[in-house]
Amino acid sequence: MKQMKPLLLSAALYSTLAVAQTKPPARDWLIDPKGYTATVTEKGKEIVLSNGLLSRSFRTAPNVICTDFRNLTSGEQLLRSVKPEARLTIDGHDYQIGGASGQRQQAYLLPVWLDSLQSGKTDFIYTGHQLTEIKPMLNWKPGGWCSNPHMPTGKALIFTYRAQAPALQGITVKVHYELFDGIPLLAKWLEITNGAAQTLKLDQVVNEILATPEEESTVVGQPDKIRTPHGIYVESNYTFNNSMTARLSDQTTHWKTDSTYTSQVNYDLQTPCLLEVHPKVPVGIALAAGEHFESIRTYELLLDGYDRERNGLAKRRMYRTIAPWSTENPIFMHLVSTDPVKVKNIIDQCAATGYEGVILSFGSGLNMEDTSEVNIAKFKALADYAHSKKVLLGGYSLFSSRRISDEDDVINPATGKPGGAFFGNAPCLGSKWGLGYLAKLKRFIIATGFDIFENDGPYPGDVCASTTHPGHIGKDDSQWKQIQLQKGLYHFLNERGVYINAPDWYFMDGTNKIALGYREVNFSLPRAEQLILNRQNIFDGTWEKTPSMSWGFVPLSEYQGGGAAATLEPLKDHLDAYEQLMMQYYGAGVQACYRGPRLYDDVSTQRLVQQVISWYKKYRDILNTDVIHLRRADGRDWDGIMHVSPVLKQRALVMLYNPTTQPVTRVIALPLYYSGLTNTVSIREKEGRPISYSLDRNYTAHVKVTIPASGYTWLVAE
Repeated sequence: MKQMKPLLLSAALYSTLAVAQTKPPARDWLIDPKGYTATVTEKGKEIVLSNGLLSRSFRTAPNVICTDFRNLTSGEQLLRSVKPEARLTIDGHDYQIGGASGQRQQAYLLPVWLDSLQSGKTDFIYTGHQLTEIKPMLNWKPGGWCSNPHMPTGKALIFTYRAQAPALQGITVKVHYELFDGIPLLAKWLEITNGAAQTLKLDQVVNEILATPEEESTVVGQPDKIRTPHGIYVESNYTFNNSMTARLSDQTTHWKTDSTYTSQVNYDLQTPCLLEVHPKVPVGIALAAGEHFESIRTYELLLDGYDRERNGLAKRRMYRTIAPWSTENPIFMHLVSTDPVKVKNIIDQCAATGYEGVILSFGSGLNMEDTSEVNIAKFKALADYAHSKKVLLGGYSLFSSRRISDEDDVINPATGKPGGAFFGNAPCLGSKWGLGYLAKLKRFIIATGFDIFENDGPYPGDVCASTTHPGHIGKDDSQWKQIQLQKGLYHFLNERGVYINAPDWYFMDGTNKIALGYREVNFSLPRAEQLILNRQNIFDGTWEKTPSMSWGFVPLSEYQGGGAAATLEPLKDHLDAYEQLMMQYYGAGVQACYRGPRLYDDVSTQRLVQQVISWYKKYRDILNTDVIHLRRADGRDWDGIMHVSPVLKQRALVMLYNPTTQPVTRVIALPLYYSGLTNTVSIREKEGRPISYSLDRNYTAHVKVTIPASGYTWLVAE
């Protein structure tokens, strides 16, 4: 038998591709991210992006090839073979951006193979690259209280390509990589410029293609049943469908099979180990001569294990980093009237209790589409009055769930008639009415000085088959064009300091808050049931969202029925329930929509609201840190959550509840690893005397607590 020669690598090539840092990071970045600074290292035709937590390496010959993608905390390699950097479908034909062919074995990549790879004759070919600091996606300036007023920092690596195919001469593509400081996260997106003399049909843009190792080995099984790689979490700014969660709202992450990977264990080659990122509904736009196109932005977060809390903390850190506007968290209520007397009265109540904003709610009578001089003058006067009291004023606008006209509604591609939208009937944002709607909202908000915008829809990016709407050409480009119009509104408002509640996942494009997740009819249930259900909603809704990203709901007056047993009005008669509802939400750092005609109805109610808001503001910093989930409410025993911070004076604040009719005494285990404490901790109950506790080997303090019947208590760790 012929003996195989060993594979020999040059020291320089191996050191570049094998990642300079082989030891795991010295510090946990979720506790101390300092020092994990993004860098770009160039040596010959090798380029390495790294921040000490992840490393992504490239070669620039024979084309740009990604050769290594590694989690430096876990050591996991996320790349098994070379794939194109991106792919465009233009006029029905596919064109690769970068990459190279010739790798026979797709299960792993040896550096010695790279010199034999070849680029394709019709592929877009690398012409150069540049390095810059990360530039902000939005010119956001915090307009109120926020836990992170800073935009992200890091390094950007931009590869430029030109077309080789004769039909595409003049087309240039830039592929952007952005690596962020202090977090194992990078972003990727494309720019396309049509320098040709003719219009091109840009059918689809795939801005990431990554051949990963498989998550599990299975001889048979279908792709939708086989686990996908856990070590990389992918999210883009093209996420919608009203689910209130990122994963289920995702429109762009596609785990596919790889038929070229013939050595995989699955006999039918059905392992989902090829990541492609692109809109589910193709882009489908006409790109005219001289026009410029920007793709979706893809964010790739590397996870180092399977722990749900840790992975949730990593995702929450991602939002805090790249969408810092999501850490703004004003204290607001929902008023159900636009009567100037009542509006001024609630503004006065907000000023008296420490509330920071009023939203003129659905059912209040507000119509921001009315830009008449009379309507503008009315609400400008109210906004001016609010500002004189240092209170924000804003309002609600419904887009979806309404019918405008046959001319302006979404046209169902299957029938050619209005209908078929997510909510049956809905206007098309690209219709004449839709474009007018956007213009009226902008005019109203600027003219009145409104500070808050609550948008009910558009939700799902309805596909519209109309060929007469001025905002899109036809069915193919309708979703993309409508989403760009919607994002344009949010960018416009974000950069003017307008706070945006939008019940869909548009955080990456400037919105501030989304619903926590609740069932509205539950607010017609008895108050005692609502208390437990709300705590379940808080517990479940903060695994991947930060507290400031969510709003809850507290109907002060009757909402969807339920009668006296379900409502808080008159407030003075239900102070216990009112207090606990406020403490549950403010204790979680979650703002609720307190919807009704007033915040208090007598002196005792006013005093209660003032006390709760004063308490919240005293501990606001720690209450807006991430939640550690202790025990979910089940009505049988205690339940609770804990906020942690490794940098604040208060390292943790714990909220504990007792749903039973008898006091309960329990020894509660408080996992304080993410507080940064290692040996001892000082813990007090409420404003009582602090007691010192030793942490065990799992950084846990064991605290004996008595929680009053049908009540709550709270602890502070310093």
